[in-house]
Amino acid sequence: MKLFKKYLKQNLKGILLFIIFTVIFGIVFFLYKITLKAVFYPAILCAVVGIAFLIFDYLSVLKKHKKLSEIDKLTSSMLDSMPQGNSIEETDYRNLIKKLTTEISELEYKKGLKYRDMIDYYTVWAHQIKTPIASMQISLQNEDSPLSLRLSSELFRIEQYVEMVLAFLRLDSESTDYVFKEHNIDDIIRSSVKRFSAEFIERKLRLEYTPLNKTIVTDEKWFSFVIEQLLSNALKYTREGCIKIYTDGDKLCIEDTGIGITPSDLPRIFEKGYTGYNGRLDKKASGLGLYLCSRICENLRIGISARSEVDVGTVISLDLEQYRLKTE
Repeated sequence: MKLFKKYLKQNLKGILLFIIFTVIFGIVFFLYKITLKAVFYPAILCAVVGIAFLIFDYLSVLKKHKKLSEIDKLTSSMLDSMPQGNSIEETDYRNLIKKLTTEISELEYKKGLKYRDMIDYYTVWAHQIKTPIASMQISLQNEDSPLSLRLSSELFRIEQYVEMVLAFLRLDSESTDYVFKEHNIDDIIRSSVKRFSAEFIERKLRLEYTPLNKTIVTDEKWFSFVIEQLLSNALKYTREGCIKIYTDGDKLCIEDTGIGITPSDLPRIFEKGYTGYNGRLDKKASGLGLYLCSRICENLRIGISARSEVDVGTVISLDLEQYRLKTE
């Protein structure tokens, strides 16, 4: 019905012109005292023919409209399936669309090449920088001083940032390295916690963790990345107290006694680049850690949520039951 109204509006000038001509003929015949039937019957006949023409033309427009509506994404390959133009104007528009689509395809191709080159460069850079980091870590292992512990902690942070870069680069990669199989969640947690042992000691923070005795189907590397990012955040914003790892039903919870998150920031902490009030206090915050966790959890089919209270602490929950339900 909307299309029909638009069609009538488009042909309104022609319809009005027909009515005006009919009225002019009627006035002329009236002035010359010719019976109005001489105008009435031809007008009716012309109206019938005109309506028949409009109906035929509308059906043609409707058919063309349906065919065009089927083309959701206009590409060069789809232009051949477009209906041919019935007028010079339609043919010109078709040729213009084809030209613009070709130019857009070329620009997208060039942009894709530049993007892949950039991804390849930063991927190689991230892998290359791991070598001097590993070398410095080995050198510091033989040292047992406050300075060496501090340097080891900072090197570990650098290594985490490198892993974050790699994770960010791989998120939208056409190829994926996800390998799903059964894993004991305690093994993953212990391995992740072990990497932060020096930081726990340096910050004099207590870890409260009892074995969960739970097996899940997931990708070990990516799930470990999520756990480590959550532990890193908990350590970053906790000055004293403890960090707890426990289960609440089917949820794995990582709780800290840190500075907490303001109510206004809480709904947006998983957004890309969002740092909020805490990020403004910590100028080095990138706003990528929780965003990456959210994206990875989405790929792992694990729900992630947060609750927090300022100056009390934060709890990040991973819904492991959600994974099982979605895979079934």
